[in-house]
Amino acid sequence: MSSAVATVVPGPSALDASVLVLNRLFMAVRVVPARYAFVLLWKEIAEVVSVEDETYNTYDFSSWAEVSQARRKFQPDAHDWVRTVRFDLAVPRVIRLLTYDRVPKTRVRLNRRNLFARDGNRCQYCGRKFRSPDLSIDHIVPRSRGGRTEWTNIVCACLACNVRKGGRTPREAHMRLVRQPKQPRFSPVISLRVGSKKYQTWKQFLDAAYWHVELVD
Repeated sequence: MSSAVATVVPGPSALDASVLVLNRLFMAVRVVPARYAFVLLWKEIAEVVSVEDETYNTYDFSSWAEVSQARRKFQPDAHDWVRTVRFDLAVPRVIRLLTYDRVPKTRVRLNRRNLFARDGNRCQYCGRKFRSPDLSIDHIVPRSRGGRTEWTNIVCACLACNVRKGGRTPREAHMRLVRQPKQPRFSPVISLRVGSKKYQTWKQFLDAAYWHVELVD
């Protein structure tokens, strides 16, 4: 089995697929790339959690490799796949740490990635959607006027709207916000992922009142 792990040849982006990590109590704690999830499985630090017919089934690395063979035959489009010398291995959507039972703090990091995700990459003044490099961060109440860098005072703004607003408040610049900014209760990036069909199984593990997801690129 060790030779199979050592000679993994990834399919397109398969080892970069996102995997939700639960603690021992089945509470979500973070999201990691598949390559790190497989390390945890191989070292017997974690197990796969698979939701099947509204029940949870768990698998260690060896049993998940066996299950993968059946799924490769009957559900080839339901997973991302990693090819080894001897078999194809399905990338799990969820894994569970076998001994870790701490509960992360309920805090969402205020960073550019989460901010753009919260606002959907839309300028909060003109409402148009932009690529991330074409967006800037605007302080609603300018920092020169005492505005703080916090969730409720910063929004995404396109360069044109940011220049137009300048060092004024939206009211002074005769501009209106598309919506009032709020502090997310859980990671905006996670909410975008859950909107994807292949991450639907994450929903039942996400409890915003109890956990904070730390993203790993």
